[in-house]
Amino acid sequence: MYGIGGILVEVVKDVAFRVLPVSRHAAEDMIKEIKSAHILNGVRGEPPVNKKNIVDLILKVSDLIESYPEIYELDLNPVIAREDSLTIVDARMIIRENHKKNGSKNNNNNNSK
Repeated sequence: MYGIGGILVEVVKDVAFRVLPVSRHAAEDMIKEIKSAHILNGVRGEPPVNKKNIVDLILKVSDLIESYPEIYELDLNPVIAREDSLTIVDARMIIRENHKKNGSKNNNNNNSK
């Protein structure tokens, strides 16, 4: 999921979704398809952000999740994109405790045998 963030995500639901793995083309499309994409082009005298940095971040997150399927959830919010940099201010990761490396998931919470 990709979106501008803050209340725009929660109230306006201005987000884009893709199934993993995310390709470069799909990441570029995610950035273009949200309603508030024009903000990234610069508003009120602010310079445009480097969209390539955002695409690269989406691809790195996709690769990370593909490499570590035990990651159940990853939230990077806020991510501050600028003309020359990208800063992840806060991150939260939830790991599946019962995930097996072979890709199967043990979701059985029953302790009986």
